[in-house]
Amino acid sequence: MRKMRRKGLASMAAQTAASTTDSTTVDLGPAAALSCRECGHRVPLGPVFACEECFGPLEIAYDFSAYEPEDLRKRIEAGPANIWRYAPLLPVPADVADKPNINPGWTKLVKADNLARELGVTGGLYVKDDSGNPTHSFKDRVVAQALEAARVFGFTTLSCSSTGNLAGAVGAAAARAGFRSCVFIPHDLEQGKVVMAAIYGGELVGIEGNYDDVNRFCSELIGDPAGEGWGFVNVNLRPYYAEGSKTLAYEICEQLGWKLPDQLVIPIASGSQLTKIDKGLQELIKLGLVEDRPYKIFGAQAEGCSPVSVAYKAGHDVVRPQKPNTIAKSLAIGNPADGPYVLDIARRTGGAVEDVNDEQVVEAIKLLARTEGIFAETAGGVTVGVTKKLVENGVLDPSLTTVVLNTGDGLKTLDAVAGTGLTATIRPNLESFREAGLA
Repeated sequence: MRKMRRKGLASMAAQTAASTTDSTTVDLGPAAALSCRECGHRVPLGPVFACEECFGPLEIAYDFSAYEPEDLRKRIEAGPANIWRYAPLLPVPADVADKPNINPGWTKLVKADNLARELGVTGGLYVKDDSGNPTHSFKDRVVAQALEAARVFGFTTLSCSSTGNLAGAVGAAAARAGFRSCVFIPHDLEQGKVVMAAIYGGELVGIEGNYDDVNRFCSELIGDPAGEGWGFVNVNLRPYYAEGSKTLAYEICEQLGWKLPDQLVIPIASGSQLTKIDKGLQELIKLGLVEDRPYKIFGAQAEGCSPVSVAYKAGHDVVRPQKPNTIAKSLAIGNPADGPYVLDIARRTGGAVEDVNDEQVVEAIKLLARTEGIFAETAGGVTVGVTKKLVENGVLDPSLTTVVLNTGDGLKTLDAVAGTGLTATIRPNLESFREAGLA
């Protein structure tokens, strides 16, 4: 089922395998090894991201055997109001909170009663609003995690391929930690995201092409002498980077009173966020921190870049790449690395993968702002729009507790709602005010 994608990882695995750090020198807390998601083969912790046996993706394997549920819960609740409260469950050193980092996380879980009434949701609707992070997107979580791995492995430059938000998060984290940064983006991103990535003083390089072209270039650079000493957060540091997304699952459950939500609606770019949220929920269940009961995960895409949604609706296991054409540029990854795993999770949990067009994205951005005072970027418009569509189609159960993710601030994608403006222009007197029908 994964043969084509594995072949694509083969050359990159060979490039990075030689740089694996001796596991005896690595202090990454409860992280025990890297384990292949496909065949289960284990290798020592290091800056490696593809299995040498089958070229499947590597992810962190942990040793949580010493933890008791009540002690662990108390330790978490006594921790800082950021992702490091979950340090016992992450691949980071014990002293992580004492090091210079942007310390993201512990963002608001907003009970969205007004939006719920608009959508006809009666079981409780929440928006996990991650626009409150330091650079105003969830990417701060994954970059903060990758930065700690970069320290351990001795990298001096922090880099990434990005659709915008990640570039800003890398720039900010590198500046805070005293790293050099050099990040790569498609040349035609929204100007707001370009400015936000550049303001931190690192090098920002535009690549002629879309995100998939940028990502291929970064994979080549890793294998070149010019890339020596570079930690690419979403390539050679990807197993560590991806674990930052688990903290969304941890926070949601803790903020719900250590309970699983019944349903989650999560945007899909590479698909990593969705798969790691599922991993985080499964870890909480295994650790005894939440009651084991069913939950459903729904994936959300923009119609102009919806390869996972198309595969889901067709009943396929293989995700065929698309050329992106959507205003939701932060989700515009036409060849999502974790797409097949998203399909597995949606089907396993009884969820689904759905998409909405650009017009529906804009309508949903305005709906969320009007009902809850949350100005979401286009990715948030995708999740709210998909939630609305799922309710209308009878796919999402409105009587169950539902959490919708907003992963970024609308100030980053102002172009999407550029037509929004003044209600009226009046003269500075009451007569003009009344003539405008505003009294």
